[in-house]
Amino acid sequence: MTRPPFGFGSSDRPEEPDDPFGLAGMLGGSGTDMAGMFGQLQKLMSWNGGPVNWDLASEVATGLTRPDDVPVTPEQEREVVEACRLADLWLDPVTELPATGGSPRAWTRTGWVESTTPAWRQLVDPVAGRVVGAMGTAMGQALEQGMAGGVPEGLPPEVAGLLGGLGGGGLGPLQGVMGQVGGFVFGAQVGQALGSLAKEVLSSTEVGLPLSEAGRPALVPANLAAFSAGLEVPAEEVRLYVALRELAHQRLFASVPWLTAHLYDAVDAYARGIAVDGSAIEKAVSSIDPSDPESMQRAMGEGLFDIEPTPAQQAALDRLETALALVEGWVDAVVDAACATTLPSAAALRETVRRRRASGGPAEQTFATLVGLQLRPRRLREAAALWAAVAEHGGAPARDGLWAHPDLLPSAQDLDDPAGFVARTVAGVATEPGTDWDAGLRALDKDLDGRLDDDTDGRGSPDAGPTPV
Repeated sequence: MTRPPFGFGSSDRPEEPDDPFGLAGMLGGSGTDMAGMFGQLQKLMSWNGGPVNWDLASEVATGLTRPDDVPVTPEQEREVVEACRLADLWLDPVTELPATGGSPRAWTRTGWVESTTPAWRQLVDPVAGRVVGAMGTAMGQALEQGMAGGVPEGLPPEVAGLLGGLGGGGLGPLQGVMGQVGGFVFGAQVGQALGSLAKEVLSSTEVGLPLSEAGRPALVPANLAAFSAGLEVPAEEVRLYVALRELAHQRLFASVPWLTAHLYDAVDAYARGIAVDGSAIEKAVSSIDPSDPESMQRAMGEGLFDIEPTPAQQAALDRLETALALVEGWVDAVVDAACATTLPSAAALRETVRRRRASGGPAEQTFATLVGLQLRPRRLREAAALWAAVAEHGGAPARDGLWAHPDLLPSAQDLDDPAGFVARTVAGVATEPGTDWDAGLRALDKDLDGRLDDDTDGRGSPDAGPTPV
């Protein structure tokens, strides 16, 4: 499923107001001081470094994290280092992918924002660039048509001068301003998303992507403490379990050099298909009152980005969704193999993490906000069951060897038929002399069905639970 990128369109969450970032207040609350408002706007929109105002995004994000952020203590640093070292020891026997050897880090929430922003920029800019470009062209053309009879009277000199440039058919100045407006609005949106995420994310790879320096694990102690407080599990076991997931992610991304590019290329392919509905732009422009700065904010939320994905975009989203499911499913399977019999709370923590995803955890919320993608929890569960079955019938070498090339990975269709994939892929499954092929497939189907049943959240279906945002 997709939703409008960058949170545009009407909010479907009651806790999110129509102006969640206070943009109206930042731009001026009324039309009584238009000159002052446009002076402030000019300062805020001085960014010219790309489609998203990352200076503003950083300011908004850190503004959300700093008030209640506290420095990492030496004790917390020691706990993170020890948990990561133990996690590597537990992972060594259950995966062929080697440890990265990177020194573990303990981040504050603000540190998470600062350390991961370059990766978010790489992820978000392709989508934002297409949206800003399409929006600027369409809105500029619509405004040019609307100003065919001349510039309306009573506008501040700054606005009249800007719109007067349209008289000769020149859209350049307006398109530049629209690009800055888009960069400003997107910067505020992205900053809000990252600031909110920084308050709950537990590690550098929890969203399923490598967001910081390759091979160096990182945990966020403040968020780990808050997460642990709501569980009936010792804090050290929670820390170790999260460290196991972090170290497994780090091993995978470090050992599979094509994987990061594969994920980012899918986002870029989705971005290349973005188009803005010209009729929606015209309708939005007609609703703008030059004497009311807030009318621009309202106009941009009225269906401009309620766009059905094209077949090419849907294929890109499907590819990204499947790849992320395979990453998370592999981590689930490997971590389960590492600690199922040694960590008393392993099963409970595994289910807690899965419920966290199903109820709109960090990965779902962030991708839905920034690139319009919602992950389907059932895909993650099926991927974990498939990876576990491959390891059971072919060992860790068979499971981990599938990451050698993207063409070897299970497809979305294979997640629907994991028994068939295991039978085709793993040597010796239902192929030894005298083995009943049909009986082998039936046994695999029963085994995988049992794994998925075991992964339910107690309400009868792996998909049960709150609807992802």
